[in-house]
Amino acid sequence: MNKNNLFLLFLGFVVQLNFSQDRRVITTAVPFLMISADARASGLGEQGVATTPDAFSQHWNPSKYVFSENLSGVGVSYTPYLSKLVSDVFLANINYFNVIDQRSAWSASFKYFSLGDIDIIQNPQDIPLLENPNEFTLDASYSLKLSEYFSMAVTGRFLMSDVKLQSVDSNSDSASSFAVDISGFYQSEEKNYNNFNGIWRLGFNLSNIGPRMKYEELGKENFIPTNLKLGSAFDFIFDPSNKLSLNLELNKLLVPSPSVPIYNSNNEIIGYNQADVNFLSGIFKSFGDAPDGFSEELKEFTLAFGMEYLYNNSFAIRAGYFNENENKGARKYLTFGTGFKIDEIKLDLSYLLSTSSVISPLENTLRFSFTYNFY
Repeated sequence: MNKNNLFLLFLGFVVQLNFSQDRRVITTAVPFLMISADARASGLGEQGVATTPDAFSQHWNPSKYVFSENLSGVGVSYTPYLSKLVSDVFLANINYFNVIDQRSAWSASFKYFSLGDIDIIQNPQDIPLLENPNEFTLDASYSLKLSEYFSMAVTGRFLMSDVKLQSVDSNSDSASSFAVDISGFYQSEEKNYNNFNGIWRLGFNLSNIGPRMKYEELGKENFIPTNLKLGSAFDFIFDPSNKLSLNLELNKLLVPSPSVPIYNSNNEIIGYNQADVNFLSGIFKSFGDAPDGFSEELKEFTLAFGMEYLYNNSFAIRAGYFNENENKGARKYLTFGTGFKIDEIKLDLSYLLSTSSVISPLENTLRFSFTYNFY
């Protein structure tokens, strides 16, 4: 089998290659970084930038850790991917955080995305060669309270994409890069609103700011998923045992839109490619490079809404909705989830149901997260 064609087959799992005129989907390397890494956030419409702190805040907004009621904690999650088709493609994630004092905390996480075991056969008579393409990230954060109600954090991240075909070309290399996140979080004091008390929360996370990754087989540099998340939340505290949280989040990829025309032999535009610029230029171009102008730029925002009912701080019911424009990926789905907490141990589950003609790879997938907190 031609090594470039085979490489594109694998890369199709992690980089969308469809640049039709009607569907200008923004593509990046290592898009698994955009997959919700824990079941609690997954049940809330895949959002978490302004939710209450938990062990998995590293993925969403590590500046929340300094507001944690726990001194430290570890979280482990497992997400089957394409479970309708295969059984060995998955995302695994482990997080750890530690509150140093009343003003600061540190945290770290490791994410591993496996594309499963692949048997490579170049000729029918050959013995299959086993490949296991995979990608991973390793990161660490430091968060600091700048006031009683506001904190910020900075994150450093190493990214590795090992989708090379060593059995086909032993000289091929893995792609790697590094990135930085900057995040902030605001949480108000508890206020009385006559029939209930309430807490406001706001958050942002500018993540994956870093150089492009180069896949040797394609001879091309690919943007990593630099991303801006903006979120808000409000807690309705009816009494010490009953609380309802409403959460809203906007998200935008800060990489160039497909805007460079591709022409056929008749000089007709048949699609668009991304501009070949460095990652910093790509961030600024991402706010104004869509071929159809500002109206198309607005279509590049995704919206997530989630609700969480918490009883006695030990049982939770969650629901959410995620929406993306039809021409920018068409991800639209409902999410549901629940959580149970016994002493220091917490277990979360979530389920996704697509509402779009484009079926999510996580359709009908049950996701699990396990947390152990130290008080």
